Amino acid sequence: MGRTSRKKRSTLANRAIIASTALILGGGGLAAVNVYASAGEGSSGSSHARNWQPARQASTIDCPEVVNEIPEVPDPARAEVDRELAAMDTQITDAYREFADRRDRMARDPQLAQNAVLGPLKARRTASIDRIVTAIGRSAERPEGLGSLAPCSLRADDEPDAPDPSDDPGQGDGNGQDDGADDQGQDQGQGDGQGDDQGQDQGGNGPEDSDFVDIRSVQPNVDKPARLRGASRGTFTTECGRNQNGKFNPDNVIAAPGVSNGAHHMHDYVGNQATDAFSGDDDLAAGDTTCRNQGDRSTYYWPVLRLQNGAAENDADADGGGKDQNIGEIQTPSQVTLKFVGNPTGKVTAMPRFLRIITGDAKAFTNGDANANASWSCTGFENRQLEDKYPICPEGSQVVRSFAFQSCWDGQNTDSANHRTHVAFAQDDGRCPNGFRAVPQLVQRIVYDVPPGPGFAVDSFPEQLHKPVTDHGDFINVFDDKLMRKVVSCINDGRKCR
Repeated sequence: MGRTSRKKRSTLANRAIIASTALILGGGGLAAVNVYASAGEGSSGSSHARNWQPARQASTIDCPEVVNEIPEVPDPARAEVDRELAAMDTQITDAYREFADRRDRMARDPQLAQNAVLGPLKARRTASIDRIVTAIGRSAERPEGLGSLAPCSLRADDEPDAPDPSDDPGQGDGNGQDDGADDQGQDQGQGDGQGDDQGQDQGGNGPEDSDFVDIRSVQPNVDKPARLRGASRGTFTTECGRNQNGKFNPDNVIAAPGVSNGAHHMHDYVGNQATDAFSGDDDLAAGDTTCRNQGDRSTYYWPVLRLQNGAAENDADADGGGKDQNIGEIQTPSQVTLKFVGNPTGKVTAMPRFLRIITGDAKAFTNGDANANASWSCTGFENRQLEDKYPICPEGSQVVRSFAFQSCWDGQNTDSANHRTHVAFAQDDGRCPNGFRAVPQLVQRIVYDVPPGPGFAVDSFPEQLHKPVTDHGDFINVFDDKLMRKVVSCINDGRKCR
């Protein structure tokens, strides 16, 4: 079993402290239930919260996503903006703790939620937004309207719409806005067995039984665009191991550079071994790699998958682990495949060194699924893919999670202010959008040998309740120029290379 190995480094002053599971009296008996409130960066406005059923559901704090509303960040301001965005994640986690500590009282007294949680959270977010605006304004035009994103609201997990107990009609702070993405956790009806919600949490603050479906009940649903005559049909596979050496940390050098525990969940790493929150391009270029071909020093990372079997991992008291409500034994994959493929309509060009790509959305439960991009399946059933459910695999079949990364690049930037707009997915017909060029597409396939049934989950931000739709992958290209030329040649010539 892999184990946590992290460098000693500085920590944020306001490190998240997470509440623990409590026993409450419900339905006439004493039941151990999930009372974790959680918090997330929401989409384009606060959603209506829902009535709680404490013995069945967890609650969350839903906040508008600030990073998506920042048009451009000049280079001199980028470090400060990234730090403030990461600080806002910690602010939400702190608010989550306050809510969890007094959840039952707040259900009876909506004004307490406003005074003790939502009001102070709004004040802290307003201060961070003001610092972001000021930092950008030193080098460029100050962005307008970001202050309207400060208010957050309460919502319950997987409940019908109902009046928000945190709404205060006299406040006028936007807490009552409707968000069309607030049903992301509901049963999407992808399989016959998905509606059987037993209301039982698998551990910590999720997932629930309704987040799992028997893969055999799902109909085949894989559809690929037809390849044209000039398609690039080759592949290049890089072999970088399965993280057998146990490199983990809860950082995110792409989204939160320079911030320890910026992800609030633990990541598996293969490839570059120098990667943490403080790694610059020079550090990555000089780092050791687990890849067989030493010309590939790229960084590949994703949230760990844990078996929630009651056994305590050695990070039970660590940031990104138990302190952020990620519990259970970290599972080392039985197989990891990292393959670069071509474009169905034409040739690919080299991707630039140090290109950064995030695929999927770690906050998709509260943001909505617009950027969700992970797929779940089982060996022997991979023509059946799930996006918002974990698969229950039959005996002898293993769990498979897959990521097909963005494959179109804007031709100029290795990153962008929101870490998304410099790359894009191909259109339905396989062509890149106007202004983008096709580059080798990274396709990751990660396999786990876990017991059949709903006993596992990926790490997540505490507020995201370990929902499968929040799964995501990260990649930094550190191929040397010679090897990248080989990758492009193999793909464009239709060869299969390693």
